[in-house]
Amino acid sequence: MLQVDSSFRPALSIVASPTKRQAILDLAVEAENRGLYGLACPSLGGTMGLCVSLAHATRSIQYWTSIQPIYYSHPVEASNTASHIHEMSQGRFRFGIGVSHGPVTQRLGVSTGKPLSDIADYVETMRANERFGGALPPIYLATLRNKMLQLATEVAEGAIWANASLSHMSKQLDEVSSARRDDFFLSNMIPTVIDEDIEAARAINRRTLTGYVSLPNYRNYWRAAGYEEEMTAIESALAAGDKDKLPSLMTNKWLDDNTISGPASLVRERFEEWANVGVMPIAVMSSTSGGQVKAINELFDVYN
Repeated sequence: MLQVDSSFRPALSIVASPTKRQAILDLAVEAENRGLYGLACPSLGGTMGLCVSLAHATRSIQYWTSIQPIYYSHPVEASNTASHIHEMSQGRFRFGIGVSHGPVTQRLGVSTGKPLSDIADYVETMRANERFGGALPPIYLATLRNKMLQLATEVAEGAIWANASLSHMSKQLDEVSSARRDDFFLSNMIPTVIDEDIEAARAINRRTLTGYVSLPNYRNYWRAAGYEEEMTAIESALAAGDKDKLPSLMTNKWLDDNTISGPASLVRERFEEWANVGVMPIAVMSSTSGGQVKAINELFDVYN
């Protein structure tokens, strides 16, 4: 179970955007100096390259891909690269992988099977390559619903949600009791906006989640989390081709369950609520008045 006290700090999501990669590495060092728990690296901008750089730019903070889609590279190549980063970071790296989403695989032009079998086979092939490529880091699986979470407890060392519902998490962990192990890492990517104007912050998070509510796997998850009415309304708007209507269908109750919007005191409280259910919160920062760098610095100000 996570320890929540005055020293608690969340993890932070960082994206190495083109032309801003050095600035992001500088922020990673600052996050390390401020005692943040870890760094999560989404696939935007080339996460594996970022993770190689983090092995050299930082000294003590742990970090992980969150996530690297398995269809981006062959499992043997993924195993070799992950082993390299694991060694060069002196064991601070974790490899978070997932099947991603339909629009991504369609854009790549790859043929996919069933998510559970695809990722299980991928992990198996990676582990078989260890005798050639070297020891692997801990592996985390992207998850939303119970079947993938259960698989993660069987073949991996951790699970990563994105945009999960706080109100549903304890129930889900009770249903997959093997996830409540001290040696099994649980985390969640949480869209976060810090602003005294809660409605302005919510507007940014509604924009962030517009793409996610368009994905069937997320709507199915939120239905399981108890938001049947919201998901039915959103599906009706999508069927009518009225995507502009989606933000107005995201109720405050639903939005505040999956994201964090508001002043610094509320943000800290919500991060601690996540930690109290045993899930490390990963702050995915946006700002009402700037880009990623501004938003991350706003988080730093919370933990002066």
